[in-house]
Amino acid sequence: MGPNEKTDLELPEDTIVGSPLATRKTHTFDHIGSFATVAQYTPGRTRNRILMSIYIVLIKAKINVLLPFGPLAIMLHYLTGKHGWVFFFSLIGIIPLAERLGYATEQLASYTGPTVGGLLNATFGNATEMIISIYALNNGMIRVVQQSLLGSILSNMLLVLGCAFFTGGIVHCNKDQVFNKAAAVVNSGLLLMAVMGLMFPAVLHFTHSELHYGRSELALSRFSSCIMLVAYAGYLFFQLKSQHELYKPIGEEEVANENDSDDEEAPEITQWEAISWLAVLTVWVSILSGYLVDAIQGASESMNMPVAFISVILLPIVGNAAEHASAIMFAMKDKLDITLGVAIGSSTQISMFVIPFCVVVGWIMGRQMDLNFQLFETATLFITVLVVAFMLQEGTANYFKGLMLILCYLIVAASFFVHIDPVASD
Repeated sequence: MGPNEKTDLELPEDTIVGSPLATRKTHTFDHIGSFATVAQYTPGRTRNRILMSIYIVLIKAKINVLLPFGPLAIMLHYLTGKHGWVFFFSLIGIIPLAERLGYATEQLASYTGPTVGGLLNATFGNATEMIISIYALNNGMIRVVQQSLLGSILSNMLLVLGCAFFTGGIVHCNKDQVFNKAAAVVNSGLLLMAVMGLMFPAVLHFTHSELHYGRSELALSRFSSCIMLVAYAGYLFFQLKSQHELYKPIGEEEVANENDSDDEEAPEITQWEAISWLAVLTVWVSILSGYLVDAIQGASESMNMPVAFISVILLPIVGNAAEHASAIMFAMKDKLDITLGVAIGSSTQISMFVIPFCVVVGWIMGRQMDLNFQLFETATLFITVLVVAFMLQEGTANYFKGLMLILCYLIVAASFFVHIDPVASD
């Protein structure tokens, strides 16, 4: 009777009533009890994990104080109809969303490695530009699409990379930071190919040497876009599969050392949480981008500011907030290979994928989106690619190179502030 009494005491009452096998051994019921405990506390743990994830992504960062400007912009759109304020508040509201996109991508990159991480940063960092471009293209605002994408390339190559080199050089002022020169040369070659694709339609147009005026330029743009998409697909295969050894960061062998492993930060959210947040933030950016695009023309008139300046300078600065924050952070940690993957990789992705993709989407929509970015914009891009290619050819970075890139961007911004779009003037 002694052992049986012990068993009855250790069994929960509901288990005794509901189970016909009341004579099993004590350790069997202990095993069942352990599963019951897990089943009982799993929902609570899941709820706490969700609340913690919301706190980390939407509350913890100081830049999240700007999140209410997005809903405020939508309210102003329906209540007042003042395009200047709607544009301004939408612009501010997208800034924390773009930064949080960069944060979620950075967390996901912790699970994928530096090469795929840089590609993910570039891809989701460009999500804002792609969404804005699709909305503008659907509304027939082809020049806004062209200028905003051009501005994203200029912003990434001059402002983002310049700020990253400058801050990284200040933090590590006692040495020249190094990066993988071979990977930078490949990206520079792709950027020059993109310049070629954009230059020939513009030259064809302004030299009046088209076989069929207005149609040859469009046909050449669509053909070149398909070629550029094939080249970008080949670049991805080259980067991730064929020659992935080429993209290994400088000194990767030393990362396994204990001193380096201590410096690595553990991700704050799980891999699936990062993927979920990327989806949620992308949807919210797409909603807010629609109101932003609708208010561009009215904002230009109310603020007495050229549409070209808004499209080339203001929109990309907001859209590149994710790249800006990520590139500076990695440069300060002396991880310039990831910085280049974010900044130059993003420029490469826009020029070789997003722009041709928009041409193909416009083709499907029946919009005459082409690669003729006008002479002024094409010349600006060509000179920018040359300047950055010269900066990268040594494989080193310092604060002075960063300062020169930032000053070059200021010259570009001033140029577009006094530039009149020839299409608008006609």
